[in-house]
Amino acid sequence: SFAVHPDMKSHTGAVMSMGKGAVLSTSRKQKLNTTSSTVAKLVAVSDMMPMIMWTRLFLKEHGYEMGKSTIYQDKRSAMLLERNGRKSSTRHVNIRFFFVTDKIKN
Repeated sequence: SFAVHPDMKSHTGAVMSMGKGAVLSTSRKQKLNTTSSTVAKLVAVSDMMPMIMWTRLFLKEHGYEMGKSTIYQDKRSAMLLERNGRKSSTRHVNIRFFFVTDKIKN
């Protein structure tokens, strides 16, 4: 959710499922302020990506075969930004953006 806290920071929530059940869930306040809901969604995906990657590696080490992961979002402009690319005017968003787009391509 965009700018819902008193300090105008956004909130991120995610659930990682495997089969029919949740393997992991999280809900937390974002660490930085964003200028739009699109950037807030990009920050959310960027914050969740390392957690997804770690969980996948953990499960793989315990013998579970993993296919590709699918990330569902509700913000079309953020999905287009992540897939098609566009540089931001701020460095911290660029770093997160390139991290996410790099993981999508690989």
